[in-house]
Amino acid sequence: MSQEKVERYKKEKANRKQAMKKQRIMNVMRKCVLSLAALALVGWLGYSAYDTYTANQEREVVAVNYDALNTYLGGLAE
Repeated sequence: MSQEKVERYKKEKANRKQAMKKQRIMNVMRKCVLSLAALALVGWLGYSAYDTYTANQEREVVAVNYDALNTYLGGLAE
């Protein structure tokens, strides 16, 4: 081996623990970001499916009796 290769190998070996630690941290960060993205996607799909399901349900029709209000407003106008 040439002297350059030996020196480069020594530097690499000296910094190997730091490089491995940095690589592990980056792997954990990558997994966290991907997990959050997958969780957001699943949540969005679930919300969309529920919203579509509820939009297709029949809505109850409610009748409102305005007789008392009309009587009151009619009394005010007189």
